[in-house]
Amino acid sequence: MADHHHLQAFLDETSLYNRIVLGHLLPSAWWDPLPHVLQTWLRNCIAGTLLYFISGFLWCFYIYYWKRNVYVPKDAVPTRKAMLLQIYVAMKAMPWYCTLPTLSEYMIENGWTRCYSSISDVGLPLFLVQLALYLVLVEFGIYWMHRELHDIKPLYKYLHATHHIYNKQNTLSPFAGLAFHPLDGILQAVPHVIALFIVPTHFRSHIALLFFEAIWTANIHDCIHAKIWPVMGAGYHTIHHTTYRHNYGHYTIWMDWMFGTLRDPANDSYEKEM
Repeated sequence: MADHHHLQAFLDETSLYNRIVLGHLLPSAWWDPLPHVLQTWLRNCIAGTLLYFISGFLWCFYIYYWKRNVYVPKDAVPTRKAMLLQIYVAMKAMPWYCTLPTLSEYMIENGWTRCYSSISDVGLPLFLVQLALYLVLVEFGIYWMHRELHDIKPLYKYLHATHHIYNKQNTLSPFAGLAFHPLDGILQAVPHVIALFIVPTHFRSHIALLFFEAIWTANIHDCIHAKIWPVMGAGYHTIHHTTYRHNYGHYTIWMDWMFGTLRDPANDSYEKEM
């Protein structure tokens, strides 16, 4: 009985998210008859698309128009054509991207993972420890997945090269953050799901972090070096797009430092000046 109530809490929460997103944006006749898993996928598609466009447009407006020439020189602003191509690639992939959070929610609802529904189930101190472990596993997994997408030539040629056509400052923009081959984008997010089977994880935190990826990837593709140690910001990631062999990390520089692939933007700028 306890297990049933535990799993029902997940189902109630995902159903609430479906009603909030779908109920406010679509007539109920369009989505209410659909099976729960399809409602979840549709909700993820709509929420992911809205998050992509809202974060991308706000970011571009701020750095390219409101703060024109403050963060990005005029000759480094990407063309409208480049940004439209990035949007096109991201929108083609979005329905496929959204299968991953839909699958993770399905597995959580069926009790196949180590997720729990409320922080009070474990207490705040243990929640924070588990969240830190989750993020370490995700960072480790994304680093190696990203690195292998470069090192294994067929994976690079047929998947990751789609993203690396944006290899200069004036072709990178916040909209490039999700401009991947669909399978590439899914593979790089898979560590978020694998971690659920290893570390007890708060369900809402997992979903929030998955969707936070849309904001984070917009940030690391804006070419602005924020100089916040040890964050793997856009300064580091821009180097990755130009050398292809450095800075594979996601949130932090630690994995690149540990495995010898770190290249610091400060050193890079010094070498260029020399």
